Amino acid sequence: MADNGDCVKEVRRAGRDTVVVLVGMVDLHHTPDVHEALVTVCEQRPRQLVINLTEVSYMDSSGIGTLVEVFRRVNAYKGKLALCGLNERVHSIFEITKLDKFFRIFATEQEALAE
Repeated sequence: MADNGDCVKEVRRAGRDTVVVLVGMVDLHHTPDVHEALVTVCEQRPRQLVINLTEVSYMDSSGIGTLVEVFRRVNAYKGKLALCGLNERVHSIFEITKLDKFFRIFATEQEALAE
């Protein structure tokens, strides 16, 4: 688990791609750290940014807003963004908001990296 309530557990390179593993509750309290980490990764312009949400138990509108902003940043430099490992609760948020039509969502990190 990440230290001090931080939702960013790991950031690692996978070839030309970058994987960010988030954990816990991505809510208003934790979103600033998540935002900072993801913007820093975007500045490095990976070919693909994979955000692994396997260990995320909850995400509120601030977390969704951060992911939408990161989606726009990645698209601006013609990169790819993939989400993976969404539990049923988090996935339903993307379905209800119709964001599942915009985000590339995969069951596993391996599937996302294979794209």
